[in-house]
Amino acid sequence: MSYLLDSNVLITAKNLYYGIDFCPGFWDWIKSKANDGLVKSIGKVKDEVTSGDDELVKWIRQLPKDFFLQPQQSDVEALQRISSWVTSGTYEQAAITQFLQVADYYLCAQALGGGHTVVTLETPAEGRRKVKIPSVCIALGIPYTSTFNMLRHKQIRLVTR
Repeated sequence: MSYLLDSNVLITAKNLYYGIDFCPGFWDWIKSKANDGLVKSIGKVKDEVTSGDDELVKWIRQLPKDFFLQPQQSDVEALQRISSWVTSGTYEQAAITQFLQVADYYLCAQALGGGHTVVTLETPAEGRRKVKIPSVCIALGIPYTSTFNMLRHKQIRLVTR
């Protein structure tokens, strides 16, 4: 079992609380655990976070080639299960269309298909206007957690020297 990072984990960490310039321990830990196979993400997330040319994109270039998983045959059934759940619910058509076109859909499916835990900053929400990752995870039994809970679970300490 590995953790699959949502794009908001990387983008928000870079922009707010774990800036690459002042909190290298966070980024070094991800890179280290990427080498061990514990922390990964998916190709669709890479597409979302590498649209520009900032320090996050430069950091991503240093990751192992297999950090961003590509869809596997085992994900096809998971994509179908998630699509069926989303379309049979109470979501507005615009929310369904949006979800099925973004990385969140594939992140959930690859976690379900591969037995991974999703790491996201999204929280569950009742509503019809946006399909949230935790809502999908809860409905389909996909493990999910936040960045902070992942770090706590792995007993990570980001300390100064």
